[in-house]
Formats: sequence, structure tokens, C-alpha cells
Amino acid sequence: MSSVPFHYVDLRTFCYATEDVARVERGLRTFLPEDATIERVETEGHHGDRILVLSTRLERADEVRHVLSKVASLEAGARDRLLEELDERIDENCSFFLTLSKQAAFEGQVERGDGITLRGKVEAYPAEKERAIEHVRETFQDL
Repeated sequence: MSSVPFHYVDLRTFCYATEDVARVERGLRTFLPEDATIERVETEGHHGDRILVLSTRLERADEVRHVLSKVASLEAGARDRLLEELDERIDENCSFFLTLSKQAAFEGQVERGDGITLRGKVEAYPAEKERAIEHVRETFQDL
């Protein structure tokens, strides 16, 4: 596949005070190319506890392809469900949303779940949801 129909992909996760930052970062890196930069922003929870937000935006085609190929490595059943849910996972602004398991990522595994949020802006001309769904479906079928 030479082109990737995404303008960019954002990945984000939270590291709570009870979690090891290095482990959470390693989990996020499960989806990232080796040289990807992770931004860290410290914030505070409702009870004053520290929350570190780890995030990255990937815009180069090779970087986006790397992330999408990781997502495409989901076990067959989970991948099929993802393709069936594209209408729910892509909004009217042509943004694709998916949550991935932070716990599985700690162990280098790719599973759907909670903890890591992926948002990708799908290229679609004209920018219509149906066209975006088509592009994402084709992308995951080709990976």
C-alpha cells in the first residue's frame, strides 16, 4: 500500500499516580514507530492526584501506516468487528475513533479495550462520512 488515507493519527493515554510512567510509556510505544516523540503534560485529578497525559500526533505516511498496521494486527474476530463498526467509529467530520487496551499494550499486545485512545483524521474528498468509511475499510483490508 503506497498511500494512507489519513491526514494524521493521534494516540493518547493517561498515567495515574498509582501507575509506573515507564510502563505506561512502553505500552503506548507498542503502537508507535521507534523514533516517535511522546509529549507529557501533567495535570491534576479531582482529589489532587497527579495525572500524566502521554500523547503523540503522527503525520508522516510511514508513521501513520505503522500505527494502522499495529491496529490491523488485532486477532481476526476483533478486526472483523472493527470493520463492522466503522459507521459508529467515524464521525461526520471524518474522524476515526478507537480505544485500545492499555493493559495488553503493557505486554506488547494489541487488543481492543480501554486506556489508549486513537483518533485519526481520514482523508476523504469530498469530506463525507461514507467516503471516509470506505477509505478506512480498504486500508484495513490492505494491511
